[in-house]
Amino acid sequence: MNISESQTKKILEAQLYQAAQVIEDAVDQEIAKLDKMDEDELEKIRQRRLAELKEKANKREELLAKGHGIYVELPSEKDFFDVCKQSNNVCAHFFRNTTMRCAIFDKHLSILAPRHLECRFIKVDVEKSPFLVSRLGVRVLPTLILLKDEKVVSHVIGFDDLGGHDDFSTEMLEWRLGVAGVVEYSGDLSQPPDTVKSKKNLTFKRSTKTIRGGRRGDSEEEDD
Repeated sequence: MNISESQTKKILEAQLYQAAQVIEDAVDQEIAKLDKMDEDELEKIRQRRLAELKEKANKREELLAKGHGIYVELPSEKDFFDVCKQSNNVCAHFFRNTTMRCAIFDKHLSILAPRHLECRFIKVDVEKSPFLVSRLGVRVLPTLILLKDEKVVSHVIGFDDLGGHDDFSTEMLEWRLGVAGVVEYSGDLSQPPDTVKSKKNLTFKRSTKTIRGGRRGDSEEEDD
């Protein structure tokens, strides 16, 4: 037996009403709980909330003082180790000025840095950092090295993890960093955001360069 459109609408309306009723009941319970509290209990709640806000503000100031909130290039290899010691979460972009796709990461990371103070966003010039390049095994550019508590937890090599094309969204990169645990991601980690959007381009080019001057994916490829 097929359900008519009007019946479906009624079922949905009933479900929405029930959901709204549950929320309303929960709010009523909280209001009733507050009404029963005396002034001392309410003052304790207020003081606890103020303490939480103060702690959050202090943490924010501490992170800003360490360089969080901005995306910057490190002047030397030594600074990389200093950053990793000071910050629990680090996103390091290994780049070279002559590799055009590095600029794409620059754009997105500049947006994410002020959005996620819990992570330090930096960029490292591979031409000036041979020791780091060798130690961390950076072979393809651009590459992101993601660290937690001074340990490498993940690599983002080129754009393969981001859909395999140049026009991935900032939210897609944010999701990838959230999967690695270096940023606090508010969305669904099991669902990459760009996969739910309509695909405008079914073909893409991949031409990320290796540090030795070769090319990865010199020929044009089609996404299967």
